[in-house]
Order: sequence, then structure tokens, then C-alpha cells
Amino acid sequence: MNLAVAAPLNAANFERMQGCGGASPGKPLYYNLSLSSAARQLADGVPLQSAVSNSGYLAAKLTELHLSGVTGDAEMQRLLATRYCQTLQDPQLQDFGAEQRGREVWVVLAAPASVPAARDARAVAQEILDQVNAVRAAGRRCGATPFKPAAPLSLDASLTRAALAHSTDMATHDRFDHQGSDSSTPAKRVERAGFGQHRIVGENIAAGAMTPGEVMKGWLASPPHCANIMDGRFTLIGIAYAENLRTRSAVFWTQDFAAH
Repeated sequence: MNLAVAAPLNAANFERMQGCGGASPGKPLYYNLSLSSAARQLADGVPLQSAVSNSGYLAAKLTELHLSGVTGDAEMQRLLATRYCQTLQDPQLQDFGAEQRGREVWVVLAAPASVPAARDARAVAQEILDQVNAVRAAGRRCGATPFKPAAPLSLDASLTRAALAHSTDMATHDRFDHQGSDSSTPAKRVERAGFGQHRIVGENIAAGAMTPGEVMKGWLASPPHCANIMDGRFTLIGIAYAENLRTRSAVFWTQDFAAH
């Protein structure tokens, strides 16, 4: 960390640890090289989201601060205290990056996102399957359509291969579409994965969700996706995700449903 970043970080942490309007002091902010790269891009006029994405940092929450007319460390502390005290007290914000050019300072504060890669893919699939079967067991209204309770689904290896192939394809090409980059359909991908003869095939996709709970919440809030989950004709399911942290969505999810 160079001295040009040390001064803004020290000033931000001084105000953070002092508390704001009697607030209890939080944990200090930590220097992050990627966020400093993002701050440099901000100074060059790149929008915040693009700058952070370009830097390779995956944020669950982020914000920018801009100080103008900074004449020294004391002035920097004063400007932070008067303009951004509440922001600096946010306990979710943990990481810090900055760029100082003369009397101008750009600061990026962020909370890192927790992506599924830190977990076993089978455990993630099982968690989603458990949620799917709990919803099916209870019955549900998907939009204007009521669905009666349905039998539980079983995880199928071939459908999981198809789901993983499509999630990987979306992540690789940064696209969100039921049609594959090779123009394949869900049914074609299921066949290609070795599922064999089938009576019916369905697919749910999602992008940007970071946890099983988040992706399920999104699917259940969408009537067509919810209907696939509740469709009593399906007996088997495949569940998989793939990541590409250089994309805005970062994580791409697929559920493939079918019945022999």
C-alpha cells in the first residue's frame, strides 16, 4: 500500500472508529488492492459498477466517496466526518480502496460477496433440492395458478450434467438464455447428457444470485419458474451452477426437470 492510499485509509478509519453521533465504533476498514484499482478507474471517469467489475472484486454491497479540495490529512478527516460519517459507520462495508490525485480523492468501500465456489457443489444442489421438495410438499400458488402438493423430485446425474453444461455455457459466454451458444434447446442438452427417452423436459435458469436461498426466492417469485418447480409431471431434477467473476452476474444457475 503506497502513501497516497495510506492517508485516506487512516482518515477513514479514524472517523469510523470515532463513531458518528454517539454510535459505537465499528471494526476498521481493510486496504484492498482491487478496490484501489477500481478507485483509479473512477478517477478516470469509469462508472462505479464497471470499475469494480473490471478490478475483479465481487461485491455484495459497495459505495463511492469523492472528496474535492483536500489540502491535507486534517482537511480529509473533516470532509469525511461532515459528508460521509454515516456511510463510514456501515458495518457491512469492510474493504477499502482509494486514489488521490492532487486535491481530489476517490474512495471505494465494499462488502465482499460470498459465492458458492467456497462450498461443495453437491451440498449446494442438495440444499436447493430440499427447498424444492419442501415447496412441492406444501403446495403453492404460482402467480394466478394454484398447484396442489406434488411428489418429491429425485436428483438425477444426467440432468445434473445437462444443468452444469448450460450453466457453464452461460458463464463462459456471459449470456442469459435458454438457448445455448450452440443453439441447443433444454431438451437437446438433456438428451446429449445421456438422460435417454423422456416424456417432458423443463428448465429454470437464473443469474446473479449468490446463495441457494436467493436463487430459490427468485424462481418462486416468477410464475413460470415456480410452475416448473410445482409441476407434478416431473419426477427428476438436475441442479448446477457455474461462476465467471469477470461478469456482472458472476454466478449462473440451471435447474433441469424431466420424467421418463
